[in-house]
Amino acid sequence: MLPVGNNGRMSRDEPHKDAAWLMRTYSGHSSARASNELYRTNLAKGQTGLSIAFDLPTQTGYDPDHVLAHGEVGKVGVPVVHLGHMRTLLEGIPPGKMNTSMTINAPAAWLFALYVANAEEQGTPSTELRGTTQNDIVKEYLSRGTYIFPPAPSRRLIVDMVAWCAQHAPKWNPMNVCSYHLQEAGATPVQEIAFSLATAIDVLDAVQESGQVPPEQFAQVFGSISFFVNAGIRFVEEICKLRAFTELWDRIGLERYGVTDDKARRFRYGVQVNSLGLTEAQPENNIQRIVLEMLAVTLSKNARARSVQLPAWNEALGLPRPWDQQWSLRMQQVLAFETDLLEYGDLFDGSVVVEAKTAELRDAAWAELQDVLSLGGAFAAVDELKGRLVRSMAERTRRIEAGEQTVVGVNRFTETEPSPLNTPGNILTVDPAVEAELVAELAAWRSARSQDAVDAALGALHDAAVNGGNIMEPSIALAKAGGTTGEWAATLRDVFGEFRAPTGVNAAVGRRVGELAAVAEYVRSLPGGPPRFLVAKPGLDGHSNGAEQIAVAARDAGMEVVYSGIRLTPEQIVASARDEDPDVIGLSILSGSHLSLVPAIIDGLRAEGVDAPVVVGGIIPEADRQRLADAGVSAVYTPKDFQMARIMHDVAHLAAAHRTTG
Repeated sequence: MLPVGNNGRMSRDEPHKDAAWLMRTYSGHSSARASNELYRTNLAKGQTGLSIAFDLPTQTGYDPDHVLAHGEVGKVGVPVVHLGHMRTLLEGIPPGKMNTSMTINAPAAWLFALYVANAEEQGTPSTELRGTTQNDIVKEYLSRGTYIFPPAPSRRLIVDMVAWCAQHAPKWNPMNVCSYHLQEAGATPVQEIAFSLATAIDVLDAVQESGQVPPEQFAQVFGSISFFVNAGIRFVEEICKLRAFTELWDRIGLERYGVTDDKARRFRYGVQVNSLGLTEAQPENNIQRIVLEMLAVTLSKNARARSVQLPAWNEALGLPRPWDQQWSLRMQQVLAFETDLLEYGDLFDGSVVVEAKTAELRDAAWAELQDVLSLGGAFAAVDELKGRLVRSMAERTRRIEAGEQTVVGVNRFTETEPSPLNTPGNILTVDPAVEAELVAELAAWRSARSQDAVDAALGALHDAAVNGGNIMEPSIALAKAGGTTGEWAATLRDVFGEFRAPTGVNAAVGRRVGELAAVAEYVRSLPGGPPRFLVAKPGLDGHSNGAEQIAVAARDAGMEVVYSGIRLTPEQIVASARDEDPDVIGLSILSGSHLSLVPAIIDGLRAEGVDAPVVVGGIIPEADRQRLADAGVSAVYTPKDFQMARIMHDVAHLAAAHRTTG
C-alpha cells in the first residue's frame, strides 16, 4: 500500500494514484470474424483486457454439425471449432501483450491448447501468455450446466492444466474459481464463499497428490489460482463479502498449504456484477444497479477486483449491442479516471459496521466450508450442494413474490412512463444463416487437413487419457494438426464417459405451500388425480435455475412433475412426452434458440399424437411471442413473470382444459 497522509490520502511525494483495474466486456457472437471486429473496436474504446464468450456448442464440446448444436451456433458467444477460428478470433491482437480471459470450463484444456498453438505460430512462447481460463467444473454441475465429464476425470483435466501451466505458462491463471454463477443460482454470501473455497481446496489438494508439481513450486501454483465473483445489489454486504473472501483465502494459503509469500496468498479476483438482479421490467433501472454493484468491488482497496466486466442494461432482454457494451465500459472509465477513488487507501479500515459484518460472514463461511470438507469436498458433495442452492433460490423467489424483497419496477413502483430506450432493434440478433455457413466451412476445413495427422493426434490424446499422462501436450498437438472441438471432446467422452448433474429439485419441495395454497386446492379438485407437468430444457442451454424453480413450485402445488435436467434433443423431449402422457409441457430456453427448437418440438409432438398444451419460459423478445403462438405455444413467460402462484394457476387450468378436451 502506498503511504497515506493524516486524512488517508496518498502522499503527494509518491505516485498519487493507483493503477486502474483491467476493464473487460464479456463478448463474442456469430463468428470468429465478427467477434474479432467487436474485440478490436472495444479495445480502441479503452477496454484493457479481453473476455471471450464462447457459444454453447463450443462450451459443451460439440462441432456445429452435431444434432445438439442445432439452433445454438453463435447465439450466446463465438464458435471456435479449430485453430483457424482461433487465428481469426485474435487477428491483430498480439498474444504476448493481451491479457485474455476465456469463459470456458469442460473443454478448457482444448481452448487453451488452441490459444497456445496460435501464439506459437506468431512467435510468442507460452511463457509470455497472460490471462485466465475459467476451468471451474463444480459450478457447472451446480448452476451453469456446461459440464461434459464426471467429477473425477474433470478434476484430473484441471490438475493437468494447472501442472502444465506451472512449467510452461507461469503467467497464466489455469483456473478461475467461479463463485459468480453460484450467486446466480441462489447462493447466499456464505454459500458463495464456502462452496468456491471448497472447490479451490479440492483442486489444490489434487495437484499435490498428482506429484506433477514439486513442493518448492507449490506457492507459485497457489498464487496462480484466481477467482471470478459476483457482486449483487446488497451493497454493504457485498463489500464485506469480498473482504471476508480475502481474509479466508489468506488463511487457507498460510495454514493449509504453508505458503509464506504474502504476494502468492493475495486473493486475486475478477468480477462481473450481478445479472440475476437485472430486470426485463423497466430495464433502465439496470443502469443504477450495475453502477452500485461495481462500487461494491472497487471501493475497498484491500479487497478490490483486479478486473471488472459489467453486463449491459438490456441483458435481461437479449444479446446486447456494441453500443450497450460501450455504455458499460464507460461506467468503469468514469469511476477510474474522473473520480478520486484511486487516490486513497482503503475507505473502510476501522469501520465498525464493515468490520463486524465482515467478521460475521467470514466466520459463517468458514463453518460452512468445514461442513463441505467433512462431506468429502466440493466434488464429492455435488448432490448436496446442488440441493442447498435450489433451496436458497426457492427462498429468494418466495421473498420476491411475497413482497418481502423489493425489486423496483417488478414488485413495487411498477407504474412507469414509456421508455425511450424501448425502440426496435434494442438487442442484437444472430443471423440463422451463421449456422449453415459454419457447417459448410467446417466440412471444407476437414477436407483440407491431413486426416492421418489428425488421427495420430487423436490416438495420442486417447492414450494420454487412458494412461494418466498430462492431457495438455497431446491437446496442443491435436490443435496444430487441425483437430476440432467435437473431436477432442468425443475422444475424451469415449474414455471418461458423460455426466448427468443432479437437479436438486427434490431438496426444495414443500417449502412454498402457503403461497400456492389456492392452486393446490384447485389441483386436488381435478378429476383424474393431480396433473402431470413435463418440464424440459431443449438444446445446450444449461442455465437451469428457472426450470428448477418451476418444477419446485409445481410440486408444491400438488402436481406430478417430470424433470430430467438439461441438454435434451427435441427427439428426446418428444419421446418423454409420448411415454409420460403429460397434461402440460413446459419448455425452458434462455439461449435465444427458441425459434429453432420450439417449433421442432411441437411438430414432433403432434406427429406422435401428443396434444398436450405447450408453455415456454425464458428470455423471449416481445417480437417473438406471436411467432411462438403461431407455432402452437399456449403461453410465454419471461423474467418479468415472477409470480409463481400465477404461473402455476395457468398451468393447472391448462391441464384441466386439456383433460376436458383431450
